This record gives sequence, structure tokens and C-alpha cells, in this order.
Amino acid sequence: MRYREVIRAPLWLLAIVYFFMLSLVLSVWAALGNNSALICLVVVTAALVWIYSATAMTIEVDDQEIRVGKAHIGLTYIGECTDLDNAAIRRIRTRDANPDAFLAIRFWVSKGIQFVVNDKADSTPYWLISSKRGAELIKAIKLITKS
Repeated sequence: MRYREVIRAPLWLLAIVYFFMLSLVLSVWAALGNNSALICLVVVTAALVWIYSATAMTIEVDDQEIRVGKAHIGLTYIGECTDLDNAAIRRIRTRDANPDAFLAIRFWVSKGIQFVVNDKADSTPYWLISSKRGAELIKAIKLITKS
């Protein structure tokens, strides 16, 4: 493994979701009483833990391929890589977006990378990936593709 990054939902986002869920618990308590509210609280808390783990995105680069979540592509098919700041990634995912592109973005991460796909059999023009450490990710890809 040359590079690994796990992008998880931030605590402020989880707190907002949990507060919305707690309003449901409060409604259940008002209508059905303590026992039902306690059961609802356990279910809501378990749901939040599941949401936290389900929204995690793993980016891994090894000697053969790059994996982003369940998607993967061989490093031999990766062309030009670009490190994107907040303004650039916002522009590429909105105004300049290509509908055929592969997007692995999380709205709470303000930076990322874009790399061109050099595969004639693949209609995907590029991958757009959210990454907090885009320069390190590009360095890991370049280091492997050069050797």
C-alpha cells in the first residue's frame, strides 16, 4: 500500500443529523411514553453510527491500481493529474462538469484531485475525487507510474 486516506463525515454534520433524529425521539416520547422513546433513542443512535460508517470513503493506491470506495482503475490508464483547490473543484463539479465523469466527492471536503482516464474502451473522461491530501495522492500515483 503506497497511499491510504479515509474521508469521514465531520462531527458538525453528524451533530446536525443527530439533532434532527432526536426531534423524532422527542415526538415518540410525547406520544407513546418513556419505554418507546428509549427504544427509539437506541435505534436512532445505531442509525447514526451506521450513517457514519456508510459515508466513509477510502482512497487507496497500491502498485497496480487506485481504489476509491468500490471503484478501481489500473494505474496504467491514468493520465494527467491535477490538484484542485476549493474554487477549482467547485467549478469542475458544477459549471464545467462532464456527465460521463466518475465523481467520488464529499461536499464537506473542499479540495481534491482530477485525473484524466487514458483508456479507449472506457467512456469516462476523468475521475474527480475529494481528498484532503491531494498533493500526496498525486505524488503516490506519479511515483508508481514512473517506475
